[in-house]
Amino acid sequence: MKNRIIILDTTLRDGEQSLKSSLNTKEKIEIALSLEKLGIDILELGFPISSPQEFNSIKEISKIIKNSTICSLARCVEKDIDIAAKAMKSSNNFRIHIFLATSYLHIKSKLQKTFEEIVQLSINAIKIAKKYTDDIEFSCEDAGRTSIDNLCYIVEKLINEGVKTINIPDTVGFTIPSQFGDIIKNLFNRVPNIDKAIISVHCHNDLGMAVANSIAAIQNGAKQIEGTILGIGERAGNTSIEEVCMAIKIRKDLLKFKTNINHKYIYRTSKLVSKICKIKIPSNKAIIGNNAFSHSSGIHQDGIIKNRKNYEIINPESIGIETNRLNLTSRSGRAAIKYKMKEMGYKKEDYDLNQLYDLFIKLADKKGQIFDYDLENLAFLTKEENESHFYKLINYEINFIYSNKSKFLIKFKHGKKTKKIELEFSNNFIYSLIKLFNRTMNINIKICNYEMNIKNKEKKEICSINIKVEYESQKFYEIIEGYDMWEISIKSIFNILNNIKKKERLKKIKLSKVNLNDKRI
Repeated sequence: MKNRIIILDTTLRDGEQSLKSSLNTKEKIEIALSLEKLGIDILELGFPISSPQEFNSIKEISKIIKNSTICSLARCVEKDIDIAAKAMKSSNNFRIHIFLATSYLHIKSKLQKTFEEIVQLSINAIKIAKKYTDDIEFSCEDAGRTSIDNLCYIVEKLINEGVKTINIPDTVGFTIPSQFGDIIKNLFNRVPNIDKAIISVHCHNDLGMAVANSIAAIQNGAKQIEGTILGIGERAGNTSIEEVCMAIKIRKDLLKFKTNINHKYIYRTSKLVSKICKIKIPSNKAIIGNNAFSHSSGIHQDGIIKNRKNYEIINPESIGIETNRLNLTSRSGRAAIKYKMKEMGYKKEDYDLNQLYDLFIKLADKKGQIFDYDLENLAFLTKEENESHFYKLINYEINFIYSNKSKFLIKFKHGKKTKKIELEFSNNFIYSLIKLFNRTMNINIKICNYEMNIKNKEKKEICSINIKVEYESQKFYEIIEGYDMWEISIKSIFNILNNIKKKERLKKIKLSKVNLNDKRI
């Protein structure tokens, strides 16, 4: 297909280089299978000469992947190429990716050779690789800082040797889109045999322009983009696969290109890579961040309710996100509250919108984010019921028994009674506390997500806790901060328990109304 852009994913090679520890074979297989399902054309699996574990991972993945071409990296060294071919021999569809620096800076200071020697080393490496496959990719490392005359010269030579894909990397993320686009344009204008190879680009994000440079490249003739899921990689990372593919999809009016990507698997694959690689996705990350489809401003929420296209250029369902999110904060308006209440099954005559909005604003100013159950409580419980705390911390004591174990004595109000509980734990305090409450209070709370962060505020360390739990198929949230880590940890659980109590109270009120209606019939 003339207008199709080939996607090479290097999450398992360049992406892994940025991780604190290497992935094991099982983890790599899981990611590779997800990438294949996503529709990635070429999977760059690693640099097999680097370690026996890397070699074995590539070998095992080669046996499994059927729909994507697999690829391994090699220097212009015979042993590298031999090992790369050996690692992938189980596959009927593999590529050898050879690289060598071509910029004057790298040739002079790193390789300590002449440009002529670089050209000859490249040609020799290609001849070795051709013994194993005719699918060879060659990368002119640091092409973004290579003189255009030298770049055109070596590209022509490489194509004459039978290289099917020439990669033009912006290795250090130095170029800007207009400059990088001109490099690709010059290659097409000045290299006579350019039509015999696919021009690929591999852009780094040191100046935050990897995606923009990749788009500029395909606008000027490149047919392959290399990148990673979440944009992970050396230093500031690589071109983000999810961003560049969605840019091509959403701006097809200007770009007029297609990819083989199954867009509905973007979110699932991104979350998997985040989990396995232990990389937290920033909230404001384009396409797949928590805030990408969240709306807090009352004006925006009203616009979204009326027509999603007012403030969303991407349908969240198209990338595998179930729905957009209206975050209820003090910036939200009546339209958002009315929408949320309707979403929960309430009719406008069931509650007083103006009264609910006034109560909502007061609570939002105090609490920050408001959740569905908060709205229900405000709408249907009395002021006294909302302000009551069935569980309330009085004080606590902590003793360190020995190096890895601590003992807590917690004194708290439970209804009108004062109670004390003892808790011994060795690592995770919150999980241990929830487990203790589940056992002693005969409830069943499950932690879905728990985050604790320490930050400096007014020259003091402040702790913030973000916790999500599940109770009887409903999610309960608590966001709290304070200077005492242990105190806010206990309070976060008590606040959740109080919200669960309010939910149970609300159920009784609804049930009594149903019974009352039954008697009137």
